[in-house]
Amino acid sequence: MWKLAAFLALGTATAAISQSSPVEVDGQIEQLKPGEYLWAPGIAPAGPVIIVVNLKTQRAYAYRNGVPIGVSTVSTGAAGHRTPTGVFTILQKDVDHVSNIYSDAPMPFMQRLTWGGIALHAGNLPGYPASHGCVRLPPAFAKLLYGLTRLGMTVVITEASTVPVAVPVPPVLAGEYDVSVDYDWHPERSATGPVSIVISGRDRRLVVLRNGVEIGSSAIVLDDPVAVTAAFTLQSIDAAGQHWFRLPLPGQPTPVGAELTAREQASGHLPVEFSALLATILKPGTTILVTRDTLKAAGTGQPLTVVAADAP
Repeated sequence: MWKLAAFLALGTATAAISQSSPVEVDGQIEQLKPGEYLWAPGIAPAGPVIIVVNLKTQRAYAYRNGVPIGVSTVSTGAAGHRTPTGVFTILQKDVDHVSNIYSDAPMPFMQRLTWGGIALHAGNLPGYPASHGCVRLPPAFAKLLYGLTRLGMTVVITEASTVPVAVPVPPVLAGEYDVSVDYDWHPERSATGPVSIVISGRDRRLVVLRNGVEIGSSAIVLDDPVAVTAAFTLQSIDAAGQHWFRLPLPGQPTPVGAELTAREQASGHLPVEFSALLATILKPGTTILVTRDTLKAAGTGQPLTVVAADAP
């Protein structure tokens, strides 16, 4: 389904012989040694990109258009400096970044995930979690990944041994609420960039972010309480409709890839006018997060993390 055989074959065909470069193997991803990676962007030359970092396996996966085009060994937070899990957006990029927290430590090809010091960057990979919370990547892979990503792109950090799987339309966009309900819509606050949608079960509120900045919000009617946090990303839109991927989230009890029932698909209702406005900005790469928690701590017009699992 994920063209994994082709991915491994291409990874072998483009392999080099040194560490910190594509590993010359035709075996399992699990056999990658510290500093090794696979890179085969030709499998999916275009489409939305998602990065998934797995703390349990110490691997980072790059997906383009739902297909894995790269996998790398990583080194995440050591004991006492745990790398936070959750769904993040890339807030800042810097090729020659120097840490202002850790004694001017060099962090080449830095891609910031939080303003508290968590980022993807090139670094030493000893074969176990050893960072102060960042995700260290092999230098060559960090450079390749840096050239692939853009600001506002989704990065998932998880401990679950799962990967994105295609699912039907998320329930939160399937229904419409045909009454006049208060909503806010200001797309001019951020005219371009990736779109993220966050729904709070506690607030009964939907918030739309573009490039990390809030551009709209609306009341939403939910047929049932939000039991668990769930995240989806839009892969493509065609004659058959929207094609979504469920993203792995920390501690998610629902099996990743479990299909949504027709009732679930129609369990969220938005004002008709707002739903029409929202539809105009949906495109591949859009992320939807459904959470039980409140969003009231977030400020309008400020870049923010989509969700951090460890947030209060």
